Amino acid sequence: MLIKTKAIVLHSFKFGESKMITDLLTESNGRLSCITHISGSAKAKVKKQFFQPLTILEMEIDMRRQKNLHTIKEARISVPFFSIPFDAYKLSIALFTAEFLSRATRYEQSDALLYKYVESSVRWLDGVSDRFSNFHLVFMMRMTRFAGFFPNLDDYVPNCCFDMRNGCFTPYPPPHKDFLGPEESMKIRLLMRMNYETMHLYAMSRTERNRCVDVILDFYRLHVPDFKEIKSLDVLKELF
Repeated sequence: MLIKTKAIVLHSFKFGESKMITDLLTESNGRLSCITHISGSAKAKVKKQFFQPLTILEMEIDMRRQKNLHTIKEARISVPFFSIPFDAYKLSIALFTAEFLSRATRYEQSDALLYKYVESSVRWLDGVSDRFSNFHLVFMMRMTRFAGFFPNLDDYVPNCCFDMRNGCFTPYPPPHKDFLGPEESMKIRLLMRMNYETMHLYAMSRTERNRCVDVILDFYRLHVPDFKEIKSLDVLKELF
């Protein structure tokens, strides 16, 4: 069955001499793994440069129900990037975000709202000129709404704890180790209230920002099965 869909590239690698395997987040079918033949011809319908992390594509895919790998028939750039590939800071965020998505959406079925959120976020990052240092923090926290474990901010009271297992604020420490104390709970609440337009108003040191990344990833590990280590995290921490 041939499907036409928009897709965001998460990861790709060479397979054999002239093929490539690509993990995608698609608008129509959620996560898909695809294989394609890569030609060096200028007239080729599928080009290697299309498969950089977070590239937004228009695709035609041959879906085979009994196979784990589907075949890309055609691909073209849907949204050309103007800054992400040419800005070292944005590129490091893009690499981290793509790797994070490959872990967090591993079993994702069709979810048009999630796809729209990811695409609009990537387009925002490409279009903004400055004040994007907290992008990855806001992106990950707001995505918990689509993942089904966004905490209820109404539960917050001063000096409470944040129970990471149950995703809620509690007036007393829970009977397990996966929780944040009052000071960090207050910060995580502020982080949950940020958006891309207001996040620059929340000044953070490198140490604070890196701690936020670690806490958010721990939160995902508790709620997403088989959430593996993110290799690009160290580079991101150095830059931001």
